[in-house]
Amino acid sequence: MEIIQVEPQSLHSPVTQFMNSHFFSTVKPKHLSFISSASKLKPFCTTTSSLDSKLVRGVPRERIVRPYAKVADVAQLKEDWLDSLTNPFPRRAQPSTQTNAVSNWVLGIDPDISGALALLKTDESGCPAQVFDSPCLKVTVGKRIRKRLDAKSIVQLLNGFDAPIGTVAYLEQSIPYPKDGKQGWWAGGFGYGLWIGILVASGFSVVPVPSFTWKNEFKLSGGSYTKDDSRRTASILFPSLSSLLKRKKDHGRAEALLIAAYGKGMSIEATSSCILEELP
Repeated sequence: MEIIQVEPQSLHSPVTQFMNSHFFSTVKPKHLSFISSASKLKPFCTTTSSLDSKLVRGVPRERIVRPYAKVADVAQLKEDWLDSLTNPFPRRAQPSTQTNAVSNWVLGIDPDISGALALLKTDESGCPAQVFDSPCLKVTVGKRIRKRLDAKSIVQLLNGFDAPIGTVAYLEQSIPYPKDGKQGWWAGGFGYGLWIGILVASGFSVVPVPSFTWKNEFKLSGGSYTKDDSRRTASILFPSLSSLLKRKKDHGRAEALLIAAYGKGMSIEATSSCILEELP
């Protein structure tokens, strides 16, 4: 049996004295065998040992990392995270042209296997938009064949744009859902991390965007909205690309376009020629 220590301070209270004396006078030693640790008798102690106040399971308190943070700490952590996703090669661009060039380019990316990449760039002709399906290849996972993002082809696609160093890429933030299952969680995290690594290494600045953020901007949030609504909204914003959004499986293209449109500050009610193309 373990030795139960009672701090002298805990005996100062008359109530505690009565409870302790009554407990030990009525319970025989053989009845105490159910007690496996002194933690079961904590209600009988009114103070905490000075040793316990300095140690937590043998680890000094000053060495324990707490998972909770203040609001100011959370803001700083977010700022550090975004800074780690910015263009790591600022000296490659010429200062005289860098600012204007970067502001005219925006990428929107749906990082899923069925996702896509959209490119918006403003020039004299307006706001031409392009959309590309995410490059994929087939791999064996156990006894099954699954699709995975093709890292080499993604790099070649990005290099083909010849985009200014520091161009901002808005990337939909991967959030796992219970219905996706383990394979869905793994594939979502893999695609999200792969896009971040390739974009930053290629000189882009990445801005993660939760899906509900850009969907709220285009009034697509809520259980009543489907991926067909995303295709419809993208067709209104970019009528010249509507022929590429006709099939149900083209929802990845539509969402990439809407993510880029969100990054560009576009809205369905806008009337500027740089924001909405003329409907036929």
